[in-house]
Parts: sequence; C-alpha cells; structure tokens
Amino acid sequence: MQAPDKEQKVKKQIQSIFAHHQGRYGYRRITAALGHLGQCINHKKVQRLLNQLGLKSLVRPKKYRSYRGEVGLAAENTLDRDFTAENANEKWVTDVTEFNVAGEKLYRSPVMDLYNAEIIAFETAQRPAYELVGSMLRKALRKLKPGEKPMLHSDQGWHYRMPA
Repeated sequence: MQAPDKEQKVKKQIQSIFAHHQGRYGYRRITAALGHLGQCINHKKVQRLLNQLGLKSLVRPKKYRSYRGEVGLAAENTLDRDFTAENANEKWVTDVTEFNVAGEKLYRSPVMDLYNAEIIAFETAQRPAYELVGSMLRKALRKLKPGEKPMLHSDQGWHYRMPA
C-alpha cells in the first residue's frame, strides 16, 4: 500500500493529453495519442486510469439529420438560390428543424413566404414524422386564394419526397 504509484507517469501523460484537448478526447483517442508518444498501453488500462482520475470526456450531442438515402423523386432546383419574390405567395421555402427545449427534442416545420419573410404556417411535434410536414402543408395550402400556385422549395429531405 505504501509503495509508490507505478502508473504515476502514465497518469500525468493522460491528464496532459486530456487537458490539452479540453476534455474532448475519450479513452480511445487518448490511447492513440499515447501510442504516438511511444507509450504502448492497452485501451482498457487507459479507460480504468481515466475513471480513477475522475476524467470523463464530453459527448457531442447527435444532430438531427433527416437524410434517409434516395427516397422518391428529387425535384429540379428551379429556385436556383434566387431568394426574392415580386409578389406574395409566389415562392415559399420550408425545412424541418430540431430544437432542444428543456431537455426534450422538438421538431418544427414552417413555411415562409420569400416576398415578405412571413411564416405562412408551421407545425411542431416531438417526432420528425411525415405528419409534421403533411399537417403544416395542409395549413399553408388553406391560406391560398383561388389561382395562387406558389413554388415550394425545400432541402428535398425524405419528408418532401413522399408521394403524398
């Protein structure tokens, strides 16, 4: 019990690497960094030493990505980055966005008119299901007058490629 800590040198290196990378490195990356310094050490030992030192890496939160591969047909890019409109209800844009509210994920899907940046309609849900977009589009289409046919531009995620 009174013998000197034989892992003191390794612990100092681990603490140095951890601090240098501001807590973003976990045991796998620290093991690799030690390997680059010529220190051959097992990843399980690094993990154990990190736990002994009370060091825990930051975990990056996963971002919402709606991409599910090629689903349905992609529309041609007729907007071509021209985000101006001469009249109301000529060009609409939409997307699904994830928000973190009080530790809960919420998804919002708005439709914005490029003429005056007005939000025509929006829907909020706890899951990014198709009904989020479908309901929002039904609300937006109800606001159109007879004869109005706006161009709807989106990122063409899977929600917007559904047959409906």
